[in-house]
Amino acid sequence: MRKLSDELLIESYYKARELNLSTDFIRLIETEIHRRSLFNKIKISS
Repeated sequence: MRKLSDELLIESYYKARELNLSTDFIRLIETEIHRRSLFNKIKISS
């Protein structure tokens, strides 16, 4: 995950949600988004 650009990470998050991928995978992306302090650039819904 650390090698992904911020933009690609956010795109991956939205695509994972759109494709209804596993909750664990989506949470992994969300964790990285929070680690990078990008949470203000997306809207994370439960």
